[in-house]
Amino acid sequence: MSTQKEATYKTTNTYHTLNNFTEKTKYIWVVFHGMGYLSKYFINYFSELNADENYIIAPQAPSKYYQGKDFKHVGASWLTRENTQMETQNILNYIDEVYSKERVGKTTNLIVLGYSQGVSIAARWVASRKIQCNKLILHSGGIPNELEPADFEFLSTQTEVIYLYGNKDQYITEARETEEKLKGSKLFQNRLKIEVFNGTHEVNREFLLKLSQ
Repeated sequence: MSTQKEATYKTTNTYHTLNNFTEKTKYIWVVFHGMGYLSKYFINYFSELNADENYIIAPQAPSKYYQGKDFKHVGASWLTRENTQMETQNILNYIDEVYSKERVGKTTNLIVLGYSQGVSIAARWVASRKIQCNKLILHSGGIPNELEPADFEFLSTQTEVIYLYGNKDQYITEARETEEKLKGSKLFQNRLKIEVFNGTHEVNREFLLKLSQ
């Protein structure tokens, strides 16, 4: 019979930023991509935002893999069902380092966005690190089951939480839609706003522009 053990070691991961953080910056975004993305491509969804006013930080999921049988395209995943708790802590520690390195911890105009699989990372990071943000955007993904209302009690009454998804999203069934709405209402109560757009499982650029204005 095999025995599972653990080893702790130092590792390095990349992340991407878009635009420059200056005195003109109004909004700082920390954005978490979905499964199959790389941060260097995902961050392009924010390229239409005003470059002077928006600074984008896109952490990179650590687990990379080849997509398709031709082994040409590389994607990445944040978590799987294997060793989820341990891997979550590894990822949160990495995000902490990115956040610290960018020195944006004291900003008052912080937007945290998770798309698809990135929703679980965004929600867990905000909850566990008590990140005060102006807006928490949960875009087309599932909210982790272990989170409780007490995990978000620290949020300012001014913080907006937006659950955003497309009405033709192939991954969101009617049952899951209802479940996520109920879960979101339980966690965030009157902070929660639900936004539905006409589209499939895709990043809604139009809504991103609206948020940044």
